[in-house]
Amino acid sequence: QVQLVESGGGLVQAGGSLRLSCAASGRIGSINAMGWYRQPPGKQRELVATITSAGITNYVDSVKGRFIISRDNAENTVYLQMNSLKFEDTAVYYCNAGVVVSRIPYNDLDVWGQGTLVTVSS
Repeated sequence: QVQLVESGGGLVQAGGSLRLSCAASGRIGSINAMGWYRQPPGKQRELVATITSAGITNYVDSVKGRFIISRDNAENTVYLQMNSLKFEDTAVYYCNAGVVVSRIPYNDLDVWGQGTLVTVSS
């Protein structure tokens, strides 16, 4: 019904930048919060940043001042600008969205993308 497709991952040297994109498609009424999570090798998935439909943002402490989350509501897309990348930012990055598919009756879905790999070389 609803898909999230991420793009923009890749290999970058420490100190460099990457911009991730995540586009939602399918049966979408509206989208509530959107976010980025990551799973480093051998570790559990963790929250990176979230943004509400009104543009209120939240970041994990380790990326504050380096990463910027933004969204384009008209395009159902969320972005993650990653600057001053560190080796420890290496992970598979996942996009997440709370998608409202119907208001009457109310029905929403918690949707995940397939992930995009970000590798930071030291």
